Amino acid sequence: MKKEDKTAIIAQLGEQLEQYAHFYITNIEGLNAEKTSALRRECFKKDVKLLVAKNTLLQKALEAKGIDEAIFAALKGNTALMLSNTGNAPAKLIKEFTKKEKNKEEAKPQLKAAYVEETVYVGAQNLEFLSTIKSKNELIADLVALLQSPAKNVVSALQSGGTTIHGVLKTLGERAE
Repeated sequence: MKKEDKTAIIAQLGEQLEQYAHFYITNIEGLNAEKTSALRRECFKKDVKLLVAKNTLLQKALEAKGIDEAIFAALKGNTALMLSNTGNAPAKLIKEFTKKEKNKEEAKPQLKAAYVEETVYVGAQNLEFLSTIKSKNELIADLVALLQSPAKNVVSALQSGGTTIHGVLKTLGERAE
């Protein structure tokens, strides 16, 4: 491959990394065409971009972006890059895609490393944790629910209190007759 081609690929990878806030480095080696197509379809449905890249070119793109060097240890063997703007989407996709497999250790895709919320996670043991991280939208929804809860309680108490007072007054009014 010519140096100009390599430079162009590194620039394209850099652009892709800039467009997405989070990325996962995975191993999809050994997937047959049918499973690879199914994985690509699932990625498309979940708004995850799947790319295959040469390790050295990906490393150069990551160095240009200033990513922690701890992630470079994962750049061995076949490498597929899962890009997403939702931090937990690729982890959930990997878990869902591999849950049908009998041997979980050999199931593909396998997580090699991840860059989520400006933190590097190396190793497949982090998959469970990464799938439980809440996305920005989920955190905002939780916060709004927490803020609405006291207001709903006050409104509910006022409404039930009004019917209680009305019932007491009605009973007293009927007694006086």
